[in-house]
Amino acid sequence: MQTVTLNNGIEMPVVGFGVYQIPPEQTEQAVTDALAAGYRSLDTAASYGNEEAVGRAIGSSGIPREDLFVTTKLWVSDAGEDKARRAFDTSLRKLGLDHLDLYLIHQPYGDVYGSWRAMESLHEEGLVRAIGVSNFHADRLVDLIDHNEITPAVNQVETHPFFQRTADQELMRERGVQIESWGPFAEGRNHLFTDPRLSEIADGHGKSVAQVVLRWLVQRGVVVIPKSVRAERMAENLDLFDFELTDDQMRTIAAMDTGASLFFDHRDPAMVSRLGNATLDS
Repeated sequence: MQTVTLNNGIEMPVVGFGVYQIPPEQTEQAVTDALAAGYRSLDTAASYGNEEAVGRAIGSSGIPREDLFVTTKLWVSDAGEDKARRAFDTSLRKLGLDHLDLYLIHQPYGDVYGSWRAMESLHEEGLVRAIGVSNFHADRLVDLIDHNEITPAVNQVETHPFFQRTADQELMRERGVQIESWGPFAEGRNHLFTDPRLSEIADGHGKSVAQVVLRWLVQRGVVVIPKSVRAERMAENLDLFDFELTDDQMRTIAAMDTGASLFFDHRDPAMVSRLGNATLDS
């Protein structure tokens, strides 16, 4: 598995397995299948409600802890220095681990600075190997960097052919932050899996559209965490390293960018209020 080196020297696999929207009762089997397929990076969150199932799969896998890269995320309702520390302890207990590889602030709302102070302490204590953020637009990311000691190692944001985040990625590169894609397939919106441009490229390489999209992201230096509950699709999503897109093919996909989210704008006041006041029970 190829890796990227984060700003503190930690290596992170470029392809991981995401468990967003996998029901808790299906998560343990899905993670077990993903680990069997060769995934060694797992991405969950407190708000997904499936950390315990992820932990059970890790515990029964027999894979040495040092071979795994485990990420989870802090939800908005637990923002703040004291609450973030308690939320971390809860996540760690649910996962059955003694440390995390990456801990992210899930949304850029609430007491972000208090949360970041707690995460800096967790990092200094060796309980987290790297800390980062998710869904931070450039202005919020730069503000956090400029007023704290530790620069986020990762910013996990919506990134796919229809919302490519090239300017955001360049700023992150300049600031030493690794971009990570959530929703690499845009959940199939805009008919992604049947798009004629992607289909033509896929046919030329004897690959699927999903593999082309993931290869395009990885080739751009974007970490990806595709989700599937089908073992054969999990294996397919890992099979990205025996082909390379040409410059023309990269430009073809680049031309698909709409420059806008297909889900929601994290700077829309109504969405800010909705997410910022959502509890884990919401």
